[in-house]
Amino acid sequence: MYKTLLLTSLMLSTIMSISSYTWLGAWIGLEINLLSMIPLMQNKNFITSNESSIKYFMIQALSSSILMISINMMMINSEMYTNIHKTIINLLMNISLLTKMGMAPFHFWLPEIIEGLSWINCTIMLTWQKIAPMIMVMYLPMYKIIMEMIIMTSIIIGSIMTMNQTSLRKLMLYSSINNMGWMMSTIMISETIWLYYFIIYSMMTMNLTFMFNKSKMFSMNQMYMKNMNSMKNLMFSMNLLSLAGLPPFLGFISKWMTIQVLIKENMLTLMLMMTTMTIPLMFIYTKMIMTTMIMKTNKKMWNLKQANLSSKTLGMMNFMMMTLLLTTTMMFNLI
Repeated sequence: MYKTLLLTSLMLSTIMSISSYTWLGAWIGLEINLLSMIPLMQNKNFITSNESSIKYFMIQALSSSILMISINMMMINSEMYTNIHKTIINLLMNISLLTKMGMAPFHFWLPEIIEGLSWINCTIMLTWQKIAPMIMVMYLPMYKIIMEMIIMTSIIIGSIMTMNQTSLRKLMLYSSINNMGWMMSTIMISETIWLYYFIIYSMMTMNLTFMFNKSKMFSMNQMYMKNMNSMKNLMFSMNLLSLAGLPPFLGFISKWMTIQVLIKENMLTLMLMMTTMTIPLMFIYTKMIMTTMIMKTNKKMWNLKQANLSSKTLGMMNFMMMTLLLTTTMMFNLI
């Protein structure tokens, strides 16, 4: 029962932050969100969950302090403040919010915390906990050069750090950092496309983490050693390629919409960098899929009679993702 109460508080605090009329109300929502998340991170099956919760509290408290100081400075109507002072205050607020969501180069705290959490908590950290800081960034003035530098840093780090990675949780984290770079580029131009991108990204992430949680996999070696049937292997491959943004999967439509709006805004250098740094991710994911398929020794390729409830659920989710691909494409063409 207490987890249900904390989850409800977590959701309501996010809604409070994004719908508040004042920065003080948004800050209070972020603090309630922090106090609701820390008890959820406690898990007896993971020894390092206590350490992760303490680290999470310290980093979030630090970024909240910076945010609160910036809000107080912004609300002081002083004639001594010049445009430079206002720019510094806005940058401090952006840095605090980017640290809260774990975007590069302010991601130094997130890998160690993710490594000590369960897959359910990882899913919350990689999806729901990004909503409030991202929407609050929309309310602030954006400096194009600085935001482009942060986006490029996130995409480069998210792509390079996936190489030679053995932990699946860290792999999902760096993939999230890469996708956050894409999402931040849509925030600069179109909030509607950001919403489409975030919904698609959340669906793909939840689908993959659900599969990892059901199979109790936490490292690459476990994935190669697990005796998954061919149907689960196919679903895993489809979701991984969709997360990489390979056509014709659902993840491609979000990247395609982002590339289109970047070209319309004449941001060709950023678009080229983002597209180029997606190639290492595709290479890593394809390598994982090929290794998993080659190492399987089962002779039964399609045995649908032995599919359990979780396999049918995953199959339905993949079917919905492919259906949403066609629906979203039609809607985007109409817009």
